[in-house]
Formats: sequence, structure tokens, C-alpha cells
Amino acid sequence: MLYRPLGLTGIEVSALCLGTMTFGEQNSESEAHAQLDRAIAAGINFIDTAEMYPVPPKAETQGLTERYIGSWLAARGHREDLIIASKVAGPADWLTYLRDGNIRLDRRNIEAALDSSLQRLQTDYIDIYQLHWPDRETNFFGKLGYSHPRQEQNIPIEETLEVLLDLVESGKIRHIGVSNETPWGLMKYLQLAETLDLPRPVSIQNPYNLLNRSFEIGLAEIAHRESCGLLAYSPMAFGVLSGKYLNQQRPAGARLTLFDRFDRYSNPQTEWAAQRYVALAQEHGLAPAQMALAWVTSRPFVTSNIIGATTLKQLEQNLQSLSVNLTPEVIEGIEQIQRQQPNPSP
Repeated sequence: MLYRPLGLTGIEVSALCLGTMTFGEQNSESEAHAQLDRAIAAGINFIDTAEMYPVPPKAETQGLTERYIGSWLAARGHREDLIIASKVAGPADWLTYLRDGNIRLDRRNIEAALDSSLQRLQTDYIDIYQLHWPDRETNFFGKLGYSHPRQEQNIPIEETLEVLLDLVESGKIRHIGVSNETPWGLMKYLQLAETLDLPRPVSIQNPYNLLNRSFEIGLAEIAHRESCGLLAYSPMAFGVLSGKYLNQQRPAGARLTLFDRFDRYSNPQTEWAAQRYVALAQEHGLAPAQMALAWVTSRPFVTSNIIGATTLKQLEQNLQSLSVNLTPEVIEGIEQIQRQQPNPSP
């Protein structure tokens, strides 16, 4: 396993992070525990979750992911050897069951969310507490074409950071991170942290894969210059980059087969690009999924690559991506496809 610095914290996290959003929906508690055991045995020390997981979000399953991690922690111990990240949800009219649907990044919501997460996780602290998406209207979850709202009622970033400061000082969280953020948003957090002595984001968790390299525009430079690296989610684009969905295939039990809400990587441009990335991998004797993962992990602004699996076989294949050697020919092939069809699924 490779380990990398987490911002300026002095902490080192594994280059692969175990994503858990399938726990409680596609994975049972015993399956979740088996994945956690295998990941830790492979040297992963980094686990990512969120209060709204599993996905797709539903009232009857909300919080199960953290509960399964919590029961595993209670059984296995060694909490101090792990870096656990969770997230507080931002405003969402589709989460009506979470805190009566009045979700904001304010004191009431953040403190309630954190206390519930700590209880489910059966731990006294969370290592990285992340803001799952912004409180303001902006570009995230694939939205393009920014339109500035005429009136804003968002919670000021300074107010959010002041709440997080209190939680850091109380010992309930060690560090903070942002997620689904824009270049302006990340720089605003960093600016306020520096000028007002508030908690500084140590990471940014955004989507990043061969079909969506939008992070490279603006955010990659910030990640380098501000030591606020990327925790890359959806590195396989919901599994599309494995090739299993090509030619309209829908394997039994697969995410895109089960849930029609996952359409971010299901357009004709993506199909065209995915076919070529799969062919490139096969041309060089590589498993397409492992090439896609190895490429994300190799990017210099990536702190950790969040892998997810629904079976131990998939997890094993994901772990093996660390040993994949991307030759200059493979890298050039990737860049050629990107030039022909850049970011088909932002």
C-alpha cells in the first residue's frame, strides 16, 4: 500500500480509500464487515462514509452505512489506527426525512448530524468531517452553466466554519474537508480559515475519472498550491469504465441495472469514450477497471482514490490496481481519447 500526506496535518492516509455507500443497500452488514476486513488487511487505513448513506438515499435505510461501520469498529477495535471520514448533508429538498427536511450548514444541523454520526459509528471522534455539498446555489453534481441567484439565503461560510471550530475544540472532529466544491468555494474556505484562524480544509472530495476530468480546470492548481488534495470519488464512473455496461448491457445486480437515478454517465458521448478507454486497456493487456483506477491514483493532486465494491472479488481487483504500470503509451492513448471527447460526463 502507498501512503500520502493528508494536507498539512502530518497524517498519512492510504492512496486507496474504502468507499462505503453500498453498505446497507447493496451490501449486508456481514458483507460490509468482510469488505472492511479485507481492505484493512491490504493496508488501507482510510474509510469514507456519510450521514445520508447508503445510496440511493431512502428514509428506511438512512444511517445504515455508518451503523455497519460502527458495529465493525466495536468488534475489531484499533480505532486509533484508522482515518474515518464522514459528511454532513447540505440543503436538499429530496431529503425530507432528514432533520424534517430543513437541512442547512448551520449550527443546529451540523451539531445534530455529527452527534448522530458519532453514535452510529460508535466512536468519540471523526478524523475528517466533510461538508457533503455547498449550502449555496452553484455548480455541483454535474450542473454546468453557472447562473448567479438574484437573492441568496445561504448560510455564510464563515458561520459554518465557526461551528466546525467549536467541534474541533471539543474533540469531536479532528479536521474538516469540503466536497462537491468549486474553485471559488474552496479558496473562500481557505481564505477565511487563514484570516480568521478557523479550521482549514485538509481535503476536497469531488468526482474525478477518465470521463470527468473537470477537477483539472482550476481545482487541481489549488490542490497543489494550498496542500488540499483531492479525495477522488466515482473513479470508475459508476462502473462504466469497467466496460460491463457497454452495448446496453445491464448485468444482474449492478448499480445501473438496479437504480435508474444513476444516469450521470449514461449519454452517447460517454458510451463512445468508454468504448475507447476499454479498448485501450485491452490493447495493452490491462483490465479496463484497473487502468481507470490506476490512472486516477497516479495523478499528482490526488491524496486518495475512493474505491467502492459490492463483492469481495471486485474489491480484490480494485486493490490490485496499485500494481498496474501505466506506460507512456497508455498515458498518451488516454490523452488522445480525452482530446477527441473531453469530459463527456462532468
